Amino acid sequence: MDLTQQLQHAGNYLMKYDLAWGNSGNISARVDQNSYLVTASGTFMGELQADDFVQVGLNNIHYPATKKPTKETPMHTAVYEARPDIGAVLHSSPFYSTLFACTSEPLEANYFIESMYYLQRIAYVDYHEPGSQSLGDEVREKAQQANILFLKNHGVLVFDSTLNEARMALQTLELTCRMVATSKASHLDLKAIGEADVTRFLEGGVYKPKRVWGK
Repeated sequence: MDLTQQLQHAGNYLMKYDLAWGNSGNISARVDQNSYLVTASGTFMGELQADDFVQVGLNNIHYPATKKPTKETPMHTAVYEARPDIGAVLHSSPFYSTLFACTSEPLEANYFIESMYYLQRIAYVDYHEPGSQSLGDEVREKAQQANILFLKNHGVLVFDSTLNEARMALQTLELTCRMVATSKASHLDLKAIGEADVTRFLEGGVYKPKRVWGK
């Protein structure tokens, strides 16, 4: 599949597994070191067409006269500029992840293999008006620290080396938030994996290659 088809598939996947809804959210993938392809404003995530994407340059914006990129381009641009290793960015508001984004409840990630790997670094972004440059600026700062960002009272921003990895990270995030919320409602006591075992797992690179964090 070409990059447009990969993004269409990703959008359909997000809708199918309740990781996005309606025309909320936006997704993108890096074209090269100087530009990325992102969903256009007002597109429906589950039915993305080939012309529903806009190529955005990191220094300026290029788009057909009939299409505008999502207003959240400051966030996407910030991630690609701050993290040359990132190949895809997903922004959405899945129910349980957004529930956590609307509380002060921190999310522990050390419960199972996928959460240990994909959620090993989480950061929190204060509320800013959606699409604002101030939101993009804080995302740029926090993107140096993590691959998962909770956007307070807004949703989540997940980014990784490929679309498939970003998609896996988002689904792992939503499942973990759902599991924690359900356990609290059911008065079940979740047991996290010990710090030494987590470090051994992440350093060993048995499940996935060890992540190399730039900063």
